[in-house]
Amino acid sequence: MNDGGDRSLDALPSGSRVPSAPSDGRGVVVWHRDELRTADHPALTAAARSADTVLPLFVFDPAFYDETGLACDARLRFLHESLADLDEQYRHATDSETGLSFAHGDPVAVLARLRDAGWDVFAARSPTGRYGRTRDERARDRADVVFVSGDGLVRGSDRTREEWADRVTAWFTDDTLTWDTEGVTLARVPVELSPAAIEDAYDIAPEKRRVPTGGREAGVEALRAFTDRIESYPESISAPLAAREGASGLSPYLRFGCLSVREVYQHVTANTTTDRAREMFTSRLYWNRHYKQKLEDWPGWLDTAANPVLAGFNADRYDPEYVTAWKEGRTGYPMVDAAMRCLRETGWLNFRMRAMCVSVYFHILQQPWKPGADWYHHHLIDSDPAINYTQWQAQCGLVGKPTLRLYNPRKQVRDHDPDGEWIRRWVPELTDLPDEHLPRPEHTPVHVQESCGVELGETYPYPIAEYESAKETFWRRYNAVKPEAAARLGDEEIARRVSLSGGIPGAKRIADEHGTDAEGSRDRDGDTPRDSPRQTDLTRFG
Repeated sequence: MNDGGDRSLDALPSGSRVPSAPSDGRGVVVWHRDELRTADHPALTAAARSADTVLPLFVFDPAFYDETGLACDARLRFLHESLADLDEQYRHATDSETGLSFAHGDPVAVLARLRDAGWDVFAARSPTGRYGRTRDERARDRADVVFVSGDGLVRGSDRTREEWADRVTAWFTDDTLTWDTEGVTLARVPVELSPAAIEDAYDIAPEKRRVPTGGREAGVEALRAFTDRIESYPESISAPLAAREGASGLSPYLRFGCLSVREVYQHVTANTTTDRAREMFTSRLYWNRHYKQKLEDWPGWLDTAANPVLAGFNADRYDPEYVTAWKEGRTGYPMVDAAMRCLRETGWLNFRMRAMCVSVYFHILQQPWKPGADWYHHHLIDSDPAINYTQWQAQCGLVGKPTLRLYNPRKQVRDHDPDGEWIRRWVPELTDLPDEHLPRPEHTPVHVQESCGVELGETYPYPIAEYESAKETFWRRYNAVKPEAAARLGDEEIARRVSLSGGIPGAKRIADEHGTDAEGSRDRDGDTPRDSPRQTDLTRFG
């Protein structure tokens, strides 16, 4: 990817060529960001109800395309396919040749010029990090952008978790939004710009394989296909090989808003009869809103440990060789190495493998969390900052809750890849190693290594950190600060920041019960993090 310095990508034509709003009615720009659909879209619905002319717009922000943008080319391609699909949605809905308009540059500058030309600007409100929040504040100040709520999140309160589950349930079950095209004319920006031109300018050339096609049409197909096979969902999401086909496959479509979370909830609820599978899947949709609420409550999740006591934990142990080995899948733990190679080549991992690799990175290799979280965000096609970074902090233990689970990568082999099919697919240097040695290749007798052509330390590395001793070191270090971290949850500002499902009262209960010099609870190695729901228990979100 290059820096996109082609001047043909200037945001808008200069001077009089900026389209003027209609003189005989109201014109509204609908600024699309990460809600790339026309159905169940709060800003578009509001615009169509109040305006005679609607100008749908997407602005390619250079900040997301430079070297700090943290988006792999495959995710950008998915975005661009979704934009092309959105363009078709508009054309089809209005039976016209006018679809989605594109611009390139600082979105605030683009919107300000349109505002100066008489347009009002609407955008769907959504949680974002510090950059996005600053951008949106600038857009509100300079272009009078109206941010329309409609995503089920609680705003305008310092007690967002009070009756949260009831509010979200009401939103899930409320009617989806539709926009009435009758009497609405679409306008466009006179700029010959397209996703294809952006790809040429930034030299976007995806190399990942098995990446889904972006767009609502593909998302609807994926939703219908998943609904047809949902009965097998509970048994198909833990083992990485089975999860490739058994998981919903909807996460990238939800991340880019090709489908709304609400319409997915309603479709699955209306079209499935298997209670266990339906409840297990819809509980994940509640978790989606749960983590979105966290980022709405505090934008610092993307770069700062939520609990200040744990800020900098592992920073003094930073080892670039450890981090590189983890990224490249050369840790000496076959399940981790297979997962990290799969991530890099396909842009996807099932949740259990994501959590396991986080645990090994932070708890065993004991490396600072942010480089690892950024690596995930770069490579995952479905990476949503609101979910990726909050999940990383939760998995690492940076919130300060008393419970913390460590994933044992050896046990994961025995439980979820006992015949080694998935490991051998991604770690071919272990192809001929007998199954019984895959959990701990370093214990393979020399004569077995010789017979199968695997030489530990040469063709495959020894573990770069010894699991048991590293685990004990981590627990010793973590337990030394855990009571202080729990105590900080009694600070109302921190309690509001961490946005626990139990709200501020729940955070203060943790502080009261665990913020002492008592040893507290120490969990054994586990398979499922406590934040991973086994069923739809709505009381956990209240």
